[in-house]
Amino acid sequence: MDFSRKKIAIITGTSSPKDIGTAICRKLASEGINIFFTHWNSKKEWIDSFYQEIIAMGVQCEGMEVNLSELNAAFKILDVVSDKLGMPSILVNNAAHSTSGGYLEFNAQQLDDHYTVNMRSNFLLCVEFARRFEKSNLKFGRIINMTSGQDLGPMPGELAYVATKGAISAFTRSLSQELAILGITVNAVNPGPTDSTWMNDEIRKHLLPKFPMGRIGLPEDVAKLVAFLASEEAEWITGQIINSEGGFIRT
Repeated sequence: MDFSRKKIAIITGTSSPKDIGTAICRKLASEGINIFFTHWNSKKEWIDSFYQEIIAMGVQCEGMEVNLSELNAAFKILDVVSDKLGMPSILVNNAAHSTSGGYLEFNAQQLDDHYTVNMRSNFLLCVEFARRFEKSNLKFGRIINMTSGQDLGPMPGELAYVATKGAISAFTRSLSQELAILGITVNAVNPGPTDSTWMNDEIRKHLLPKFPMGRIGLPEDVAKLVAFLASEEAEWITGQIINSEGGFIRT
């Protein structure tokens, strides 16, 4: 099989079976896209089985354990994917750092811990991806960032998370205009509350009445939208923050 003709996607934040990143990897692989994923503090047994699962779908799969709070994490990721698979044309910034804390807990360390992952590594991956893309022969580029609906309403008790994730929307809109000339679209997805790794039964019981469709969002719902934005059919969509929340009621 000629893997060299397949598109290559980077997906950050793929560390457990129920992660949104994991669902995105599966969906893109099902569409014939070679996969490079990053993970952190994952069980080796699961990582090994996930590799085999993706490879069994007829694509190449590589990955690396990386702490995205490291200063040069973005550059390391792009160096490794280029060495192992080639120049990527799709970047999905899914990884995030999240700990709760309102004004009483807010401090410099908490803010820095969120900033290094949610902003610095995300933004550096975006711009270095674009710089390398410009030097390549690729004509098709996609950057898809993940946000959490900070534009839509308050999230009390999540100040550091809200501040750093909210910045992604502003960055996405401005970067999209700079990169349009290169053939790279830049969009962000807000999936709303998604039943991935952070929900327990108490949270599910609280959230379920807020979903008029009668169920809570799943990682697979996010993956479908990301796959569309990564496709050639989405070439005219850029600079958008897409709220795909199943009608989630914010009251």
